[in-house]
Amino acid sequence: MGAMSARPNPEAAAQQAENNAPHRAGFACFVGRPNAGKSTLTNALVGQKVAITSNRPQTTRHTVRGIVHREDAQLILVDTPGLHKPRTLLGERLNDVVRTTWAEVDVIGFCLPADQKLGPGDKFIVKELAGIKKTPKIAIITKTDLVESKQLAEQLLAVSRLGEELGFEWAEIIPVSAVKDSQVDLLADLIAPLLPESPPLYPEGDLTDEPEMVMVAELIREAALEGVRDELPHSIAVVVEEMLPREDRPADRPLLDIHANVYIERPSQKGIIIGPKGKRLKEVGMKSRKHIEALLGTPVFLDLHVKVAKDWQRDPKQLRKLGF
Repeated sequence: MGAMSARPNPEAAAQQAENNAPHRAGFACFVGRPNAGKSTLTNALVGQKVAITSNRPQTTRHTVRGIVHREDAQLILVDTPGLHKPRTLLGERLNDVVRTTWAEVDVIGFCLPADQKLGPGDKFIVKELAGIKKTPKIAIITKTDLVESKQLAEQLLAVSRLGEELGFEWAEIIPVSAVKDSQVDLLADLIAPLLPESPPLYPEGDLTDEPEMVMVAELIREAALEGVRDELPHSIAVVVEEMLPREDRPADRPLLDIHANVYIERPSQKGIIIGPKGKRLKEVGMKSRKHIEALLGTPVFLDLHVKVAKDWQRDPKQLRKLGF
């Protein structure tokens, strides 16, 4: 009697391969000119608000990491400030931070909004990327909900050509809409295999390793930026002086006292932030308190003060004090 032929079962084989697939973990960063949708994408991937989002360029200053936990991989997102032509000392420091970060991550995602033509700013960044040889680069066309398919196709073609012109090939080119949650999971699927084999680098519950005080300062800064005239975006820095649990509160009704200073560069800017009869500062306090309570999971009393730190962007001593 002849031996029975073992017929391969493709499903079982796939399952087997999957069980033996090594876990991967590593770092990725999204780059792109200001307002390319980097922070919104970080938040969509992580599923919680971790990076500060604002429709104003240059709001991300700290390296906020979002952490995406998956069965097969852990993706740690490093949010670098936008790379731009430096005008001030602060600008130069930001650019240094960007280049060091790029050299250290496992994957770089270049974000390009679907609704804006490839401009000199994008080319400047991609040219810089072409110089970083070893790191795989993914082109991510963001804000696809804003365009028709024809315009999207043109954008995909343009970014593919740009890579060719500069002598490298994108590991992937993918259109996403973070707002409509379209293809966001697919993006994570594409990034995961590009990460090195490694056990998870952070515990399961972590969403970010940014110290809480820094994240609180970012949330206050975001609220302070909203609706302020355009001359202020860089002129605001927030320092959280202290965060202390209020004493003699019952265990089931804790309250966290947060004292923070909003620094601006010139006395004339004070009125803009405070608003008529302090109305604007009150709004900033209410808005940021809601986000802070959601972040920390505890009721908060927020004490905000506006202070002038003369020309802090150009003064190395002040930059250090304000955490740059």
